[in-house]
Amino acid sequence: MEVIIGKSDQIIEKAQAIRYQVFTVEQKIPNKLDFDGLDSSSEHVLVMNENQPVATARLTIDTDGSSVMARVAVLEAYRGHGIASVVVKALIGHATSQSVSSIEIHAHGYLRSYYEKFGFAFIKEVEVVGEHQLIEMRYQIVRT
Repeated sequence: MEVIIGKSDQIIEKAQAIRYQVFTVEQKIPNKLDFDGLDSSSEHVLVMNENQPVATARLTIDTDGSSVMARVAVLEAYRGHGIASVVVKALIGHATSQSVSSIEIHAHGYLRSYYEKFGFAFIKEVEVVGEHQLIEMRYQIVRT
């Protein structure tokens, strides 16, 4: 497995293809909700397996040092092998290297304990997207 982080058109295109499969096809979330105009200004992580993109997420960094991790997606055939954890750890590491102070995520409610394993703290329930209740969580980056 290879992990790539960047914002080139090729990386974004591959990330969007994974997201379309996971969010639009599988989870029945309207495609227009995924395309929010932030892809070109965000850093994307891609996990590649034998030259094929299998997982993605993006990090949007604000000028105040905060950031938002979003669009974490793993193709169905690759779930259950720890690839989502590779994605999350890669984005946390990248955020830290970019002097980010915090990472916010709006995750599916059932993933609360999963993100708590990485140090994310539950903030509150937020919007419902499609039929999915999302929760806001935050990871505070501590500088030593």
